[in-house]
Amino acid sequence: MIPGSRPRPRVPPGTRVYAIGDVHGCCGLLQALHRQILADGEENGVVSGPDRRRVVVYLGDYIDRGPDSRGLIDLLIETPLSGFETVRLMGNHEEFMLRFLESGDDPENWILNGGDATLRSYGLDTATIYGPAAALRAALAARLPAAHRRFLEALRLMHEEGDYLFVHAGVRPGVPIKAQNPRDLLWIREPFLSAKEDFGKVVVHGHTPVERPQVRANRIGIDTGACYGGALTALVLEGTQRRFLHT
Repeated sequence: MIPGSRPRPRVPPGTRVYAIGDVHGCCGLLQALHRQILADGEENGVVSGPDRRRVVVYLGDYIDRGPDSRGLIDLLIETPLSGFETVRLMGNHEEFMLRFLESGDDPENWILNGGDATLRSYGLDTATIYGPAAALRAALAARLPAAHRRFLEALRLMHEEGDYLFVHAGVRPGVPIKAQNPRDLLWIREPFLSAKEDFGKVVVHGHTPVERPQVRANRIGIDTGACYGGALTALVLEGTQRRFLHT
């Protein structure tokens, strides 16, 4: 090894990880990407190693902006990828929805950030969406299937695989991983995006849309703007190798 250099980041032996960026209600794109992931397993063979694992990590922001938030959550609950361990992380948009359901807090900001699309996907009309917050909260609670509430409440903030950390938005530079503030994990942009320092793990994240995946020494951003007409992207990790799948 060259003095001062670091070994290439890797995932655990026998593991192939597929990390999927922000979906935002684009159910058809996620179905297409799922088909690509299943085909990728056929084309690239069985994962090698004694403890063969395939893991799919969803980086959050399943809802808002896109056409079918309700259908997307149904898809994730009812049709998980067969033969995969599934990790579902929380995004800031799921936090918006949960906070509103729990306390009625800040519906205007959620709606302005695409929550109106989610509310319509649950059958709520314009008058209800833009009416009194208490009535909107009650209407959403009545329309939201119990399985969807459990799905939202079970979402995780982070996941680790070998030398990689998976979160929705990023991490606060200078703060150990175990001491990160949940708000930063869901919302941060700067100073995370421009940081040059080693975070201890390579951070795989979404949240900030980019035209194509951003690969830096300390982070990989894979929100490629699916809800804005861009691709839905999956990062594939196996051993020290990295590659991408796109819709």
